[in-house]
Amino acid sequence: MSDFDARKTRERIVSWIREWFAENGPSAKAVLGISGGKDSTVTAALLTEALGADRVVGVLMPQGVQPDIEDSRKVVKALGIKALEVSVGDAVDGLVNALKDAVSPLTGEKISDFEVSRDALINTPPRMRMATLYAVAASLPGGGRVANTCNLSEDYIGYSTKYGDAAGDFAPLADLTVQEVLAVGDTMEALPGELVHKAPSDGLCGLTDEDRFGFTYAVLDRYIREGVCEDEAVREKIDRMHRANLHKLRLMPKFVQ
Repeated sequence: MSDFDARKTRERIVSWIREWFAENGPSAKAVLGISGGKDSTVTAALLTEALGADRVVGVLMPQGVQPDIEDSRKVVKALGIKALEVSVGDAVDGLVNALKDAVSPLTGEKISDFEVSRDALINTPPRMRMATLYAVAASLPGGGRVANTCNLSEDYIGYSTKYGDAAGDFAPLADLTVQEVLAVGDTMEALPGELVHKAPSDGLCGLTDEDRFGFTYAVLDRYIREGVCEDEAVREKIDRMHRANLHKLRLMPKFVQ
């Protein structure tokens, strides 16, 4: 990453955001979820610089009690952007319970061999959050455009939820690795440094993302940018994760006559 110019990249992203909105929503506001982590924090700051605080709407979406919700509020306060706090707990619980109570449309009886999976329980909350963002965007005067806050590193290994946090109308960070996102964040004086460098985690299992992966973002980023990974087992794991999740990065396949 020695040749990465964070300030120049920041300027280019800001310019790209302005151009995208000029073409796709001249009067629209940018809507994004604010988790208090590096990606949403840096994205919010870039949007604010590009469009002005009055055209950025941050949405805080706790699911019940969120121990680090104050971090999200710090971002909103630091940038002076508009914000909404919408609890998604009841909506998530309602859908999960409805799935558990599913019955046969023919007999009206409970389906004995259907069970809500662990993957469904993990991926339903981010999908509900994305539905919330689009509902907010559709409700704003002048409309809204939803920002995808994913970065290249996490996208590469599929660490996102399809049609959840992987969705959006535009993606300012999708071509930046984690190390590059951090470097851009460090150029933005208005941002609290502890949020830019907050250890990423899903907030569910008590482990950081790197603990769960079994390798660091620095190792992953070097492999993505330089093709170098000195640990053979880690390289094979990264390749395996990448192959298994390519469907998240590609457009939906369609039958062509």
